[in-house]
Amino acid sequence: MTLQDGSAAPSREESEAGTGGNPLRWDLTPDEIRTLTDTLIDRIQRVYDAVGSLDLDKVSVENTLKALAGAKFSYAASRHVLDFPQYVSPCKEVRSASTEADKKLSQFDVEISMRGDVFKRILTLQDRNKKSLTSEEERFLDRLVTLGKRNGLHLSKDTQEEIKKLSKLISELSIEFNRNINEENTVLVFSERELSGLADSYLNELQKTADGRYMVTLEYPHYHPLMKRCHIPETRKRVETAFHSRCKEANTAILEQLIELKAKVANLLGFSSHANYVLELNMARNAINVSDFLDKLYTRLKPIGDKERRYILALKKRECLMKGYDFDGQIHAWDMPYYMNQVEQVKFAVDKDTLIQYFPLDVVTDGLFGIYQDLLGLTFTRVQQAHAWHPAVSLYSVSDSATGDEIGQFYLDLHPREGKYGHAACFGLHPGCVGPDGKRRLSVAAMVANFTKPRRGLQSLLQHHEVETYFHEFGHIMHELCSKTVFSDFSGTLVETDFVEVPSQTLENWVWEKESLRRMSAHYKDGSPIPDALLHKLIASRVANTGLMNLRQIVLSKVDQSLHTMRHADTAEVFARHSRDILGVPATPGTNMTASFSHLAGGYDGQYYSYLWSEVYSMDIFWNRFKKEGVVNPKVGSEYRRVILEPGGSIDGMDMLKTFLGRNPRQDAFLQCKGLTTSDEIGLEMFG
Repeated sequence: MTLQDGSAAPSREESEAGTGGNPLRWDLTPDEIRTLTDTLIDRIQRVYDAVGSLDLDKVSVENTLKALAGAKFSYAASRHVLDFPQYVSPCKEVRSASTEADKKLSQFDVEISMRGDVFKRILTLQDRNKKSLTSEEERFLDRLVTLGKRNGLHLSKDTQEEIKKLSKLISELSIEFNRNINEENTVLVFSERELSGLADSYLNELQKTADGRYMVTLEYPHYHPLMKRCHIPETRKRVETAFHSRCKEANTAILEQLIELKAKVANLLGFSSHANYVLELNMARNAINVSDFLDKLYTRLKPIGDKERRYILALKKRECLMKGYDFDGQIHAWDMPYYMNQVEQVKFAVDKDTLIQYFPLDVVTDGLFGIYQDLLGLTFTRVQQAHAWHPAVSLYSVSDSATGDEIGQFYLDLHPREGKYGHAACFGLHPGCVGPDGKRRLSVAAMVANFTKPRRGLQSLLQHHEVETYFHEFGHIMHELCSKTVFSDFSGTLVETDFVEVPSQTLENWVWEKESLRRMSAHYKDGSPIPDALLHKLIASRVANTGLMNLRQIVLSKVDQSLHTMRHADTAEVFARHSRDILGVPATPGTNMTASFSHLAGGYDGQYYSYLWSEVYSMDIFWNRFKKEGVVNPKVGSEYRRVILEPGGSIDGMDMLKTFLGRNPRQDAFLQCKGLTTSDEIGLEMFG
């Protein structure tokens, strides 16, 4: 979110004083955001103008490639302090100014990406100087050429202008789509009877109306526990209906317009669909390979899902008989989380009310920090009196344990508040790369989540799935901070989209291992460890509902692929059809889940399959290196940091995998994790 350059911002030396090298400002007013946005655009524009006006016979690595690299670094290092506050600022005026800055900068992104004069100099440089470049310089130059062609700079001027116009509109609509989600603030009101089944600790966290009823928001700490624990079907139905109706009117129209616009751009660029356009740069390469992967995985998972669905239906029938409810013989969307939670309790005897008491946020954080530090050879130090966007946000400096050198910093913003980003995510705020002066710059990133707030004397206690989310997103933080690239375009998580989840998914595995679970848990009252019996039940429950959970991921991946291989779409109908046909659960009438599916307008359009695809590699890494050689083995961790994290996007993901594994990737561990036999083949040729 990042470094400020300009008259209103301090110099780098002033900024770094007392902040451990972190030059980011978070106290900008709306007027400063607007001014600095214009200043940044003007500064970068001048560099592109200079490169675009060079005589072709004077084009060189220094005045073209390095000049553009310097501009890209400056832009990446300055942009995010302007566009990140829309997700986290407690001030609505600042969020609004940040959103407008994001729109303006996104328009500018399109402008500079369509500079035919600059592209001509890049092509000239490629023809003349390729042999004299380092491998990363050559990769950067090749990327500039590829991106230029993907923006249509080899096409006619009329076509370029059409692409530019459409691309600007796509950027603006995508920002609007996500702003609507972030600003969503629905509140539902229930009596205590309507919340039957929920723990006192949950009820005590809720605000009350004047007549004593409870106010439930659609934020994660309210939504997920209610859907899993509330005994009253009508309550769950109301909440599920509201949750999947968020921003329905506005965002359905935006999403369906985005689908049409993206299809038009893809067609102008010679691609049969938007999905094929975005997949060209991914490991999967095209929509046929993605469809093949998903179809074969569905074929293998379907029998498991059918078996789990029958079991859930039996649980529902039994409960209806016991409580006198009418049994309709169906599983509804508002039944799924509730009965899947019962499966864990009945089949694996996992007592969630007891388990949550052993995962206080502070203890989980200490354990997570310890595991990551030991594994990767790092030291985390909290920055005292750190300047951040909210008092609840903390800042940490990260240094290499062997050398003592600082490599970066990260923020933790872990609790919900009004107007804040509603999911869990890692935001790269400053690239960790080499600056124009040849000196390495520190990476800065932020983890934004929505864990339950401490309240009324009770500290924040995490569900185990929240602990897993914590480890996942913190894996992205480590990817951002550990990367050591030359160019900002390759820094941190700027890898192939279907590889970007590999490091974070790999590190999710630690929350299922006895040794590491011991390190991240202790009873919130007396610090006692999780009883062995409960710990073993938790670990065994990893396979609970594996069929249905992964079929749900296939639904979302198929919906995403379907929408982005079409020219027009009824988004609610597409989701309802795939949910019914694949998961066997109808969408709730009147809802449209895709209207709040932020991935569709947040950089994962046509690429949501990446979560399942990446899991093939992450499981191979964990089970065949860490599990065999020690889950907290610092030797393996050091190699993982060097081979997988440090290169960022400067090396192909497949090449990194082959180096770390010592062979082509295999899917044995992935299949076993999903309850499949290793003899079941799922597109093996795609992963070798």
